[in-house]
Amino acid sequence: MEMTQVTLTIKNPSDPKKTVTYEFLVDSGAAYTVVPETIVKQIGLTPNFRREFILADGKKIERAIGDAKIRYGNEEISTPVVLGKKGDSALLGTFTLEAFGLALDPFQRKIYKAKMML
Repeated sequence: MEMTQVTLTIKNPSDPKKTVTYEFLVDSGAAYTVVPETIVKQIGLTPNFRREFILADGKKIERAIGDAKIRYGNEEISTPVVLGKKGDSALLGTFTLEAFGLALDPFQRKIYKAKMML
């Protein structure tokens, strides 16, 4: 199965000089973007609250949610992100994808500009 990956730059909103550029898997089944633990520590992202999630296999996990600035192409947005733990993959979730005005074509495995509705 072919996967869709994108390069994102993650910034600490409190200190935008702290940045990391990394490859993220586009996951249309994930609501939040997941920032791996190594990046969280490297740029100093901090938690705001916690959420419980159910994984595809039915397992329940809890993760901290924080804020990050994310750059994709020529655009940069602020968005809530899951602060990953050891072993968590880098995922671009639908909140962030839609905030950029983008959508995933699941058949072509490509990202495209979505028609935005208010």
